[in-house]
Amino acid sequence: MAVASPLFNTLFSKTNTQSPPLRRTTIKCTTTYPPSPPPTTTINTNGNTLAKYVPFISISSSSPTTESYSLDDIVYRSRDGGLLDVQHDMAALKKFDGQYWKSLFDSRVGKTTWPYGSGVWSKKEWVLPEIDDEDIVSAFEGNSNLFWAERFGKVHLEMNDLWVKQCGISHTGSFKDLGMTVLVSQVNRLRKKLKRPLVGVGCASTGDTSAALSSYCAAADIPSFVFLPANKISMAQLVQPIANGAFVLSIDTDFDGCMKLIREVTSELPIYLANSLNSLRLEGQKTAAIEILQQFNWEVPDWVIVPGGNLGNIYAFYKGFKMCQELGLVDKIPRLVCAQATNANPLYLYYKSGWNEFQPVKAKTTFASAIQIGDPVSIDRAVFALKNSNGIVEEATEEELMDAMALADSTGMFVCPHTGVALTALIKLRKSGIIGPNERTVVVSTAHGLKFAQSKIDYHSRKIQDMSCGLANPPLQVKANFGAVMDVLMNYLDSRAS
Repeated sequence: MAVASPLFNTLFSKTNTQSPPLRRTTIKCTTTYPPSPPPTTTINTNGNTLAKYVPFISISSSSPTTESYSLDDIVYRSRDGGLLDVQHDMAALKKFDGQYWKSLFDSRVGKTTWPYGSGVWSKKEWVLPEIDDEDIVSAFEGNSNLFWAERFGKVHLEMNDLWVKQCGISHTGSFKDLGMTVLVSQVNRLRKKLKRPLVGVGCASTGDTSAALSSYCAAADIPSFVFLPANKISMAQLVQPIANGAFVLSIDTDFDGCMKLIREVTSELPIYLANSLNSLRLEGQKTAAIEILQQFNWEVPDWVIVPGGNLGNIYAFYKGFKMCQELGLVDKIPRLVCAQATNANPLYLYYKSGWNEFQPVKAKTTFASAIQIGDPVSIDRAVFALKNSNGIVEEATEEELMDAMALADSTGMFVCPHTGVALTALIKLRKSGIIGPNERTVVVSTAHGLKFAQSKIDYHSRKIQDMSCGLANPPLQVKANFGAVMDVLMNYLDSRAS
């Protein structure tokens, strides 16, 4: 018989524990601003471009480079085969002080003025500054809820300042919308304004990327091509690109195999590559970090925990926080934690080795299917982000992540398995004392729980092999008889009272 995970047992072994004194936080609903800046900002660049591609190695090593590319170029790798990154003209942006940027960004929240009502495009000057508004493809993504996980934090972790950034409450149900609005907008510009002969946009996906890509492409009337690993994503994820009219290939391989194929195809056909090898998407994803600061009235949390698979997102969060620091909006950045599933944990193994040597792994099946990646594209980006934020990498077994997901749901949330991975990391770091009871901590929830309803059904039905499903809450079968119903209810109420 399977037994509950040790982590699960630890959580429920405590009785009559008291929460630490409440760390009081005032989140302002209204703010008095200095004289409002204009809704758009004109930046004098002296003829220079505001953003360009440069080799990522030049950023990570702080070394100057003469290699750069226009964002209108269709290029995914540097000349030596390395990653690219979008570099902004920070000198031009620094002509405006931090208070100006805070006021500008705050003034756009909740508005319907195109395109600034989007949580991404409200930071347009820091994302894709030179695109025309008419070329932008947006569903007003972003501006997602920052949920105070009061009961989960107080009851189970003795924390009073725990928050969940619900990026999955979005147009297609995942954080991938934040990056896809930027990428598809740029493709829209390339096709319509610059008349580039692109026949469409393609991606390899474990589910959420394909959903976002197909939706935004459908909105812009751009063909989308999706390579999915056969039988490795949820039906809810599969139906999204199908419904949005994408050309979907179900391929008998894993994500890494799909990624290899889409890279080969996009090198031969005029199909724009949409995977996070393309650094444009990270420009949209970094706005979630800026948004967290905004929602805390520009106060910096102590910790931010992000699930990691292909590892672009942990770098995107670092980049967003770092830009805010460099441009004077805040004076520090939070410590970052990247959380991986044990069944797909190459970054965790690399971290535990002391960053000695990275070795890809063959990813095993995990309920956190979107991060079931053994050879992540953005490994170098992730390591850079973690090293420069005094970061940590943690992992979660299948039982740990499913128990954490169920525990969160029992306190009023409805999270995805990937959020279960991040919550497991939090539980472990809290148990070890690395994260303190009064430290403000944000867990990034990357997708909506409804996309993974089957995993929840299997858990609560206790149908998962070799898993005790210790928090399962199956329905009780009762006869259609008043006395039988009353007996069951009284037994339940008595058990709750004891």
